Amino acid sequence: MAEYNSNGKSHEFKAPEIKFTKLFINGVFVDSLSGKTFETIDPRNGEVIARVSEGGKEDVDLAVKAARQAFDHGKWPRMSGYGRGRIMMKFADLIEQHKEELAALDSIDAGKLFTAGVHNDIPHSLNILRYYAGAADKIHGETLKLSGEYQGYTLKEPIGVVGHIIPWNFPTTLFFLKVSPALAAGCTMIVKPAEQTPLSALFFAHLAKEAGIPDGVLNVVNGFGNTAGAAISSHMDVDAVSFTGSTEVGRLIMEAAAKSNLKSVSLELGGKSPLIIFDDADVDMAVALASLAIFYNKGEICVAGSRVFVQEGIYDEFVKKAAESAKKWVVGDPLDPQVQQGPQVDKQQFEKVLSYIAHGTREGATLLTGGKPCCDKGYYIEPTIFTDVKEDMLIAEDEIFGPVMCLMKFKTIEEAIEKANATRYGLAAGIVTKDLNVANRVSRSVRAGSIWINCYFAFDPDAPFGGYKLSGFGRDSGLNGLDKYLQVKSVVTPLYNSPWL
Repeated sequence: MAEYNSNGKSHEFKAPEIKFTKLFINGVFVDSLSGKTFETIDPRNGEVIARVSEGGKEDVDLAVKAARQAFDHGKWPRMSGYGRGRIMMKFADLIEQHKEELAALDSIDAGKLFTAGVHNDIPHSLNILRYYAGAADKIHGETLKLSGEYQGYTLKEPIGVVGHIIPWNFPTTLFFLKVSPALAAGCTMIVKPAEQTPLSALFFAHLAKEAGIPDGVLNVVNGFGNTAGAAISSHMDVDAVSFTGSTEVGRLIMEAAAKSNLKSVSLELGGKSPLIIFDDADVDMAVALASLAIFYNKGEICVAGSRVFVQEGIYDEFVKKAAESAKKWVVGDPLDPQVQQGPQVDKQQFEKVLSYIAHGTREGATLLTGGKPCCDKGYYIEPTIFTDVKEDMLIAEDEIFGPVMCLMKFKTIEEAIEKANATRYGLAAGIVTKDLNVANRVSRSVRAGSIWINCYFAFDPDAPFGGYKLSGFGRDSGLNGLDKYLQVKSVVTPLYNSPWL
């Protein structure tokens, strides 16, 4: 097998060295108290990459104790925002120096494209980290105009100890989407990476210490949701939890928070996002956008454009060209720069996607192309397109989290809006049209947190991101993403003999 660097030049493949496999608590890599470990698997071949320490409730207790000490008595919350920002900038610079190694870790751990990691995921994550580093000294309260003889103002204070529970589909991006604003706010934290993809998070913890982030501020506890994740969610000394993942687990986290200390909760959950393509669209551009929207990252993306609605005037042409495009979509080793789609993250997800494909066929949808496993080994699935899909079919209702496009036809704008909103989710939507009036009307009518017009996956550190309905609540990115790690305090003092109020 060949290894590919970020310039696409191949040489003999050597898997990245696995340097960090323990828990990171209070600035030190340590074994779990139980001594337990678990396997992290390479989805390209099903082989074990490494054994990683398995954190449990007792390890979470230690991490929370370290974070609480760092928050209550440490220098990070008491440092100027400017000082925190400078350390965060150094953190970003260190990550940039290791970007190929980190991208390779996510490739072998999550099946993610190496070139996408080097050129998209890590640069975007660095933009997020640097954005919040710049925001750290711009956290302002307000001067209040009170009705009585008082002077009033607000303070924005860090919320305290935060638990971040992150998913496996974008392990680097989601790490920094959570950690960066919390660091800027002056919080301390415990990160639980997904059990499928712990390797890059541990490397980031190492670089954070090297950058000068004080011990106890950033802790990483590997483990499983029903043990480590549950311990964070129910911990009486954790002040807030930020979670990205499934709606089912989001419910459990809310329940745990309510039953413990009523900690603040932010949830970014599932999606079944519509992509609405109108008759006036350029069909070739629309096909390329629709393919990207569902097949990028092997469909393992919460905002995947999995429901594609095409207006009847161009539907037949779109179907023909979409099938041709899917058949040309290159599936294979994510380290190969020519490949467009790697393997699903693990065997469980691989089998789940295939079961949905089988269910779609049983329900009467037409399998236009794909639908089968591919490659000699590993968890690879062909890009799949269904036509003749009805809104009440399981493949049109459930989040599949795989490379499965559901194609549907519509006649009018009103029908498109109604179909787009006929889902329990509301994370994102795409609109393809040359008519500004149509774009404005539909973007205001679709109940989703992000609307992309003539583009898709247009994420930016300054653009708030989050969902409506069962896609959750709270926002990542932008200054909204910073606010959820801050408390607002009103301070009022009386005024005596003031010439004005």
